Amino acid sequence: MQITTDMIKQLREATSAGILDCRKALEAANGDLKAAVDILREKGLATAAKRANRVASEGVVELYTHGNGRVGVMVEVNCETDFVGRSEAFRTFAHELALQIAATSPLYIKEEDIPQQVLDYETQIATAKAREEGKPEAILPRIVEGVIKKYKVENVLVLQPYIRDESITIQQLLNDTIMKTGENVIIRRFARWALGETSEE
Repeated sequence: MQITTDMIKQLREATSAGILDCRKALEAANGDLKAAVDILREKGLATAAKRANRVASEGVVELYTHGNGRVGVMVEVNCETDFVGRSEAFRTFAHELALQIAATSPLYIKEEDIPQQVLDYETQIATAKAREEGKPEAILPRIVEGVIKKYKVENVLVLQPYIRDESITIQQLLNDTIMKTGENVIIRRFARWALGETSEE
């Protein structure tokens, strides 16, 4: 199938990938735009893995307030160079993260940030609830596994569906940003405050 400049343009608008990458993806997908997007996403994943060990100490602290100052978010996102730290793709990603955090109130950045005692506690609660509902013992582990998975998706930032496009996760958005910028990008830390909230340990 012949790859037209219009097809390349469309794919670029959808993914912000380079012209050559878009052409190659479209060729590999026989002109199927959706398949080409998937190919570029997979490439982003490979790129992210390759760059994961590179030092990222530049970047931005993005601040965002919502609802007339009722919710405030601060998120630190790092990259390798000041040049990328000032780029539109990087700044947009940092801003989108702040919006995501304001909207979804995650507790952790990555799955491995969840303390084991929290997982143990959630497991106990889910097991007790399933027993109370009279679920057979044999299927309890599967029920609990489902509950824990749901807990992680709700509370881990990179596992959450992206608020603007629920077909992708924040991890995929991060991978896309790594592919666009050509640098390692790290979500370092965040804080979210809501008016009237009390912090209880």
